[in-house]
Amino acid sequence: MPSNPLLIACVGLPGSGKSTVGRQLARRIGARFIDSDHVIEQRIGCSIREFFEREGEVPFRDLEQQVLDELTQSGAGVVSTGGGSVLRPANRQALHERATVIYLHSSPDEIFKRLRHDQNRPLLQVADPLGRLRELYQARDALYRETAHFVIETGRPSVPSLVNMILMQLELAGLYQAPPPPAAPRAVQP
Repeated sequence: MPSNPLLIACVGLPGSGKSTVGRQLARRIGARFIDSDHVIEQRIGCSIREFFEREGEVPFRDLEQQVLDELTQSGAGVVSTGGGSVLRPANRQALHERATVIYLHSSPDEIFKRLRHDQNRPLLQVADPLGRLRELYQARDALYRETAHFVIETGRPSVPSLVNMILMQLELAGLYQAPPPPAAPRAVQP
């Protein structure tokens, strides 16, 4: 298990819900939420798509590795990672050893339905985005599974349901304890 069980990292394909679910999970447990892609964009001063087009994938992956190394050492919270964050062994190791990693597993077809009109995903700006998602899934599914401590099937559940599923897994593993419900008001005796 990770050295810091209070740090939770969400991994998965682009569009699998890492930011949306991560943000809601952080809110539920009262932790800070960090989107690694937003941290990268703040550092480079432009969108990841622009940086990708201008500099290419390798310089982006170098920066992503640096940011993930920092984030996995930054204490408790919930981190949403980029879809390709697991491509580098150093990232997989840092995530697995320093965080409790949740793989939000989605099929390429499910993601395509969600993302088909999204113009901000550089790896999907191709003639056949569904084919590209299938390629990404083939290349990355095993890496996500290698990195993850828990696999959550996204399928049809709502975001609150997915957060509940994650919290249940964390509770069963002894990594999280839900706060007790508020005490009922006591009846006043006359």
